[in-house]
Amino acid sequence: MTAVLDHRLRKVRKCGKMFPFMQHLKIYLDGVFVNEPDAKISVFDHGLLYGDGVFEGIRFYNGRVFLLEEHLDRLFDSAKAILLTIPLERDALRAAVLETCRQNQLRDGYIRLVVTRGKGDLGLNPNSCLKPTVFIIAATIVLYPEKFYTEGLRVNTVPTQRVSPAALSPAIKSLNYLNNIMAKIEGNLYGAQESILLNQQGFVAECTADNIFVIKQEQILTPHVTDGALGGITRRLMFDLAKKMGREIREANLTRYDLFVADEIFLTGTGAEVVPISEVDGRKIGPGRVGRITQEFIAAFRERTQNTGVSIY
Repeated sequence: MTAVLDHRLRKVRKCGKMFPFMQHLKIYLDGVFVNEPDAKISVFDHGLLYGDGVFEGIRFYNGRVFLLEEHLDRLFDSAKAILLTIPLERDALRAAVLETCRQNQLRDGYIRLVVTRGKGDLGLNPNSCLKPTVFIIAATIVLYPEKFYTEGLRVNTVPTQRVSPAALSPAIKSLNYLNNIMAKIEGNLYGAQESILLNQQGFVAECTADNIFVIKQEQILTPHVTDGALGGITRRLMFDLAKKMGREIREANLTRYDLFVADEIFLTGTGAEVVPISEVDGRKIGPGRVGRITQEFIAAFRERTQNTGVSIY
């Protein structure tokens, strides 16, 4: 299978050089590259009908895909957890990710790697889906204007609670994001840039697409993943960066009160990277500006992104 994919990649790469005037994004779709308007899946795809599938959001910087192996690990783990067989070997999938970046002649941007259950019927039973669908998008991204990285975000806690881990494990990065979207809508109604979800016990879980870190008297705390937080790839990196900075991050049960009285708060995510929080539910955090420790994490993260990763070219 890998040999077949490599042959297709070489063929499409050759074709891409023949048509440099084409401006459409090239999308990887089930083994071939197609122009964005032609990247279509069936209306009977269970990813569309039921959110039945898994995905990864991956960043690439300076011609290198950042933390690619970690993202592939989580993708295959998520797929295994929902009994979804990814129809590509890991090496072939890695090659497809890199080639998608090359097809679009990008050195910095965002990758969306998606595997759905595939085309089935209108019934819920996934046994009707005979072949999973795989598509990969590589494009540019700006999640927040640069001013938010220097001034911080305003966030609100919202009524929508995080789905209980007993109902659906937060470790599974599935296509079903309605819980997060409802929280995002409520945050928009408040005029906030992000929303914080609590779990059923009233503890802080995570934001709509980011993990959260709280600093109080130089102690760095983050919610347990068992509280409903996704074990984010960038979240995990913060533990590594903290050690190199001579600091320690501890998991803890956090309440809204812990947010209100924090000295500093920052969020982490593949899209958001490391972004500070300046206000929670109308309360200014610390002095209302980006704190020293948060600045250290932002600097350490940005340095790591520019110097590590899997080479695209």
